[in-house]
Amino acid sequence: MGQELRLDTFKQLYLKVKSEVVWLDHLILGLLVWLEARYLDIHVEMTVDEVLKELELPPMEDYVTPVITERPSEGSTSLPEVRITAPWYKEG
Repeated sequence: MGQELRLDTFKQLYLKVKSEVVWLDHLILGLLVWLEARYLDIHVEMTVDEVLKELELPPMEDYVTPVITERPSEGSTSLPEVRITAPWYKEG
């Protein structure tokens, strides 16, 4: 995958600071690609955090604690059998 800039701001910045020295141009491009990636990561993270703060979740009134049961295993192992079920579940 080649190095390329995605945002117009960074593209215009590269064109402004571009020189006649090829190796320096590659160095500048690499630095701008890295800065752009970091900028996008931080911008996305901040946007998601803002949206999550504004999001209102309904109250969890119907939350039910699961039933955890443990009994000896019927197999040849010495490990117990552990089950996690809802309180309304009936073995049948």
